[in-house]
Amino acid sequence: MPPRLNILSFARSIPYRPKSQAQWHVQPTIRAAPSQSRAFSDPKDPPSTDRSTRIGSQPLPDVSEEAAKTAEIKGAQGPELEKGTPVGEVVKGDKAAQEKLPKIMQDALKSKMSASGPKGSRSYSTTTTPINSGSGVELGLVDFHLATSTPDVPGVKFGLPTLPIPRDANLKYRYDPVVDQVTNLLMRHGQLSVAQRNMSLILNHLRTAPVPTINPSRPLIPGAPPPSHLPLNPILYLTLAIDSVAPLLRIRSQKGAAGGGVALQIPVPLGQRQRRRTAVQWILAAATRRRHRGSGKGGFAQRIAEELISVVEGRSAVWERRHAVHKLGVAARANVVLPRKR
Repeated sequence: MPPRLNILSFARSIPYRPKSQAQWHVQPTIRAAPSQSRAFSDPKDPPSTDRSTRIGSQPLPDVSEEAAKTAEIKGAQGPELEKGTPVGEVVKGDKAAQEKLPKIMQDALKSKMSASGPKGSRSYSTTTTPINSGSGVELGLVDFHLATSTPDVPGVKFGLPTLPIPRDANLKYRYDPVVDQVTNLLMRHGQLSVAQRNMSLILNHLRTAPVPTINPSRPLIPGAPPPSHLPLNPILYLTLAIDSVAPLLRIRSQKGAAGGGVALQIPVPLGQRQRRRTAVQWILAAATRRRHRGSGKGGFAQRIAEELISVVEGRSAVWERRHAVHKLGVAARANVVLPRKR
């Protein structure tokens, strides 16, 4: 029969470590006295807690006062602080109106009446914007000045029109005439907004393009500015490119003028607007034959701008077309029949 197990002897063999007893911290019986300072609004505060003499607790000055101090330091004339009608004079003698004023304005009026207000203070006025002695107005705008010039004719604000009045005075030109004409030639199917967007892209491309290199054998029209000035004025850039390749004449075929049904080539001179129209049509035809540089809404405008730059640099095929028209016109100048002198 096996011996019985004794539970008590088995528990004695297990090591047992008692927990350390918690240490109690003895707090002192004397506590710190509460702070003797009270709220700032308490009228019985001791002098040590008075913060009214500190710089950080002072109220910020008015904008006009700061401008006056700055002008005084610089030796200039600042805004007038006593500009306008004070509120104290408006409500003077009216007790009902004084009771409806804000608390701060009532205190200011009381301090003014007792003549114990701080030095340099001013009463509230009805002015909203200080005006300097000069022509400028402090409205927060940059380079804003009032119109000080008086019209030559009394009673007329914008002056009289120059005489004689031109015949096209009824037209309102909003854009440059060259830009307006090119925009109308760019328009397809009556979509004017699309043509205006392409015109804007063309001018932007001319403005951001590098300085062109002028070909001496194909110079621009006389009086043109230096090439470095062209990107600064894209409208002038466009006008020079068009006027430089604009033909002076066109060839008109007159049937039967040579006899036997043979057509005769007769050169006809062109006006300025006709010359520019022909040049723009040639440039658009040359830009259409250019290689595409990707898809997008501005692809056609970019090709036209590149063609204009090549025209200024003398690399475009439009120059050859202009030279051919002029050569044919010189050869056919004998066909021009001048009217007889009376």
